[in-house]
Amino acid sequence: MTAEEILKTADSRIEKHRKADFTVKVVDRQGKPVAGAQVEVAQTRHAFLFGCNIFPLFSYQGEMHEKYGSQFAALLNYATLAFYWGMYEPERGRKGREEQERIARWCQQRGIATKGHPLVWHTVYPQWAPNEVDQVKPLLLERIREIVSQFKGLIDRWDVVNEATEPNMPVNGVSNWIKRDGSVAVVLECLTCAREANPKAFLLYNDWYIQPPYEKLAEELVRRNAPVDAFGLQSHMQRGEWPLERAWQICETYARFGKPLHFTEVTVLSGQHGWELPRPWRTTPDGEARQADYVEKFYTILFSHPAVEAITWWDFMDGGWMGAPAGLVREDLSPKPVYHRLMRLIKGKWWTKETVRTNARGEAKLRGFLGDYQVTVNATAGRRTQQFTLKRGRNEWVIRL
Repeated sequence: MTAEEILKTADSRIEKHRKADFTVKVVDRQGKPVAGAQVEVAQTRHAFLFGCNIFPLFSYQGEMHEKYGSQFAALLNYATLAFYWGMYEPERGRKGREEQERIARWCQQRGIATKGHPLVWHTVYPQWAPNEVDQVKPLLLERIREIVSQFKGLIDRWDVVNEATEPNMPVNGVSNWIKRDGSVAVVLECLTCAREANPKAFLLYNDWYIQPPYEKLAEELVRRNAPVDAFGLQSHMQRGEWPLERAWQICETYARFGKPLHFTEVTVLSGQHGWELPRPWRTTPDGEARQADYVEKFYTILFSHPAVEAITWWDFMDGGWMGAPAGLVREDLSPKPVYHRLMRLIKGKWWTKETVRTNARGEAKLRGFLGDYQVTVNATAGRRTQQFTLKRGRNEWVIRL
């Protein structure tokens, strides 16, 4: 399909794949139907994961911390936390567990799902770690076991291995392990280790190299029944926005492996295109307009594809990774047009809030976006509020007054 055709048909796919029918049935204390009851249905959370990394949350203090946190939580329901080995354990045995626990608990208190990123990666490698495979491999497997176990219940999603198909890895223990044993064997062993540490964890393999080597790796992991729950696809667009047809084709290509797709690192600039340009690398009015227009289309396409379950932006504010103007908000944390555009989609066009009355059978039939809801019933027989989750399939919610 052309970009125009993909966008033209997106709403019908969203209606089909992101929504479900549900019935609210109101009964009195004796279980008899209550006709004419007012039913207020208010969505409180998407099932789909709209996220961003949240690395600098507590780097801000006072009013700036409150501003960062409130704007993040108002728009997003998913956060990626930093577990880069060289940052998490800069000296052997000195680990950053408390900092990540603090962020994870902040997210948990606000109903924001969390993911740790990454457990094994050839970059951000600690200076103290050995390069010999037989020495570093036990350390990495123990790192997986320890972190996944310690954070169970706080963080149950993990980018277990990052970029094992990278063609130009630096020389260190991780890259030497991959070169010696092959990417499939390494990824499989790490995933298995993480699954043993938390059998209920949601495990991802994540990569930027959207090329045949990744496809071959994914195919082989599935063939070997590896404990991989989703494939992560990075989409950093510093050098220019992807053609929308490419975004759709990537979804189609990786959906064939039968696993959910997570767009794990989405970067779209609101300034000059380029890679590691001199700082300050400024946002511009024209760039902000371009960014907002493109992101609305890009998110619409991804949200409309049935295989996609999550989209994670990278970074929340300008000046993050590489100092790029890639934020949803500016460096002073003022929202950019892209922030408002996504708000109108995520909490507007793709959000359910309705008020209806029950029929003679005490039923109100509705259709809404998958996710969590608060339902309030007002009737002569009384008033009651309950929480429900809208899932695919049959949904009948009974409220007894």
